[in-house]
Parts: sequence; structure tokens; C-alpha cells
Amino acid sequence: MPKTGTPFSVCMTNCGPLGWVSDVTGYRYQAHHPVTGAPWPPMPPVLLATWAELADYPHPPEACLINVYAPTARMGLHQDRDEQDFAAPVVSLSLGQTCLFRLGGTTRRDPTRSFRLASGDALVLGGHTRLAFHGVDRIIPGTSTLLPDGSRINLTLRRVNAPP
Repeated sequence: MPKTGTPFSVCMTNCGPLGWVSDVTGYRYQAHHPVTGAPWPPMPPVLLATWAELADYPHPPEACLINVYAPTARMGLHQDRDEQDFAAPVVSLSLGQTCLFRLGGTTRRDPTRSFRLASGDALVLGGHTRLAFHGVDRIIPGTSTLLPDGSRINLTLRRVNAPP
């Protein structure tokens, strides 16, 4: 993690033309894995179809960040601000254990509310919520049998570059 040097509590990978990476130099999107140099695998057609159905945006996603949350993992409140065009939504898909998701406003001081995201749920941060602070407070054990280790996977589809 750039500010602290401490690793995230979630494991991350990507698929699509671009991947979101983080290291001591900062956060960024890049076309290749930071260690192997290999390009990210292509996005499966089902993810592209899901974007087309939910995003209400005329251009395809360029990145799918895949976060794997162990049963004790969390993610603090943050904004998704590394993309060029905030008119493009962020589409989030949940698999595995339910999480307690926290959503706030566009400033860190805005009130927040928490709700559950279960396996199969989709969440779209678009329009006035595109820059909302959000995070995962905790994983709720015993809410899914999809992943035998009790983890949760979140797929986050994003358009990174402004359309031509």
C-alpha cells in the first residue's frame, strides 16, 4: 500500500486490457502484471454482457479488478478516482460470503450507511454516487457455500480512459 507500505488485506488480480495495481510508487492502471510482465487475461464475455446490461454507458469496460477477501479481510472507506471519465460507472459483482458494505457521500465526512451484499448481488456506482466513499466493514461467515474457504470475491468493472 503506497502510504503505509503495508500490504492490503485482500488479494488482487485483474482481467481485461488494463489492470489496477498498487505499490510504493502509487496506484495506477497498466496493461501488464507488475511482476510477470504478462498481459492481463481477457475479460470473459459474461462480464462484458453484464456491463452492457447494468452500466448504462455506451463504451465497454477496460478493467476488471478482482478482489479476494479472506474471512477476516476488510477494505477501508475510499473513492474510485483513478479513472479519467467519471461519467462511466463502476459495476461491482459479489460472489461467495456476504459482506457488510459501507456507503457514504462524496466527502469523507458525509454520513455513511451499511448494508449487506450477498453472493450474486450487483452494485452500480454511477451518477451522483460515482465518487461516493465506500468500503467493506467485514465478511459475514456462513452466508455462502460457493467458496469452501469462506472467502468472498468481488469483481469491479471500470472504464479507465475517456472515450475517443
